[in-house]
Amino acid sequence: MPTPNADPIAEPITGFDTDVDAEIEVDNGFFDAAAFSASALSDWRKLAATIDHTLLKPEATRTQVENLCDEAVRYRFACAMINPVWTATAAAMLAGTGVPVGVVIGFPLGASLASTLRQEAQTLTRLGAKELDMVLSVGQLKSGEYKAVERSIRGAAEVAHHHGAILKVILETCLLSMEEKLRASEIAISAGADFLKTSTGFSTGGATPADVALLRGVAGSRAGVKASGGIRTLADAKAMLEAGASRIGASASVAIVRELGAE
Repeated sequence: MPTPNADPIAEPITGFDTDVDAEIEVDNGFFDAAAFSASALSDWRKLAATIDHTLLKPEATRTQVENLCDEAVRYRFACAMINPVWTATAAAMLAGTGVPVGVVIGFPLGASLASTLRQEAQTLTRLGAKELDMVLSVGQLKSGEYKAVERSIRGAAEVAHHHGAILKVILETCLLSMEEKLRASEIAISAGADFLKTSTGFSTGGATPADVALLRGVAGSRAGVKASGGIRTLADAKAMLEAGASRIGASASVAIVRELGAE
């Protein structure tokens, strides 16, 4: 009788043999973090354009979500990032403003079925979401079930892209070893992720400059890198941008841009 690991879904993907890959030079393209961060930090408006203005607390009310959307328009943040239940509300408020709606899926545990993630992506993009932040299946990654991880990401990415949306994949770096961070990053990009994202902000740790730099090293110019979790000040945002982030996720967005001169 075959063991559960004999299921092809659970087989590791190839191409990650350390000894072999160490001898292969891969050109992932070049992202000029110094130039990007200098530009973003030169004016609060440019900085705001890199920040996902975020409200993901489970107790968030309709009024708070509406306030978030008002602030997203006022400061021209990259998007208003909310929980799925408020997608239609945010889409109605942000229609015609140029500020997209961002929504999380498989959040915050990364333990949803691949079919559930696809359904979430389908429903939410139809409701108006233009950016989806998906939590990678951490448990499957740690179990070596890399094909399953890749398939769940690819399914969500295909749906998102079909509807003109982008997909950011949250790795939850605080739970991963160095090897797992590298492997997860490569799997996510090969599966169609538009961004690698560090954290949900709901686990044991948030973004660190070291993890951002690591993710950027894998991504190169192939994908964006979003730092999120524990970013509360301008100094925090600066550290992440200088490490290679091209997007910041923060609930303290207004306070951060006000440090740079916004009113």
